[in-house]
Amino acid sequence: MELSVLNINGQETGKKVTLNDAIFGIEPNDHVIYLDVKQYLANQRQGTAKSKERSEMSGSTRKLGRQKGGGGARRGDINSPVLVGGARVFGPKPRDYGFKLNKKVKVLARKSALAYKAQENAIIVVDQFNLDAPKTKDFLNIAKNLKVEGKKTLVVLPEINKNVYLSARNIQKAEVMRAGDINTYKVLNADVLVITEDSLQQIDAILNK
Repeated sequence: MELSVLNINGQETGKKVTLNDAIFGIEPNDHVIYLDVKQYLANQRQGTAKSKERSEMSGSTRKLGRQKGGGGARRGDINSPVLVGGARVFGPKPRDYGFKLNKKVKVLARKSALAYKAQENAIIVVDQFNLDAPKTKDFLNIAKNLKVEGKKTLVVLPEINKNVYLSARNIQKAEVMRAGDINTYKVLNADVLVITEDSLQQIDAILNK
């Protein structure tokens, strides 16, 4: 697949790039995408939820009523889970929700996500993406020039650019990432990818090791 390279003013530079078919031209695998997105979301969970179980409650251990004949459910002390204010049975405890995925699965998932974006014609290649100073207005002008204004936009840069990052930080639908940090969730969550030429080369090198 061949795309024209634009500048940040939205004009064609006369150059063209060919997207690597080994990445952008594969048949997407929905199952590995599901696994990778599931792992990403699981890793975002803090896992700090905690409720007290019966042994952790403070209160008398005296049995409140007789075992049978009371007309209701049998219960023990004031901390019984059947009583209001009692302990919780099998409540949540702090835990790590993360799980392991093989590297090849994660690589295939990223390739599949990028292939979907290529099929949707949702990739814009620019020669460079630089700003002289952190200014949100300048970033919005570039988005307008590239006709991605109002869309969820993922800008992929070859390296960290503080000016671009700070300019986009206050825009709800814009996000800036390094090529080495892109993941399946972020790619699929964006409506359009704005990728620099250097970033494309990095993506090729990372996903085709």
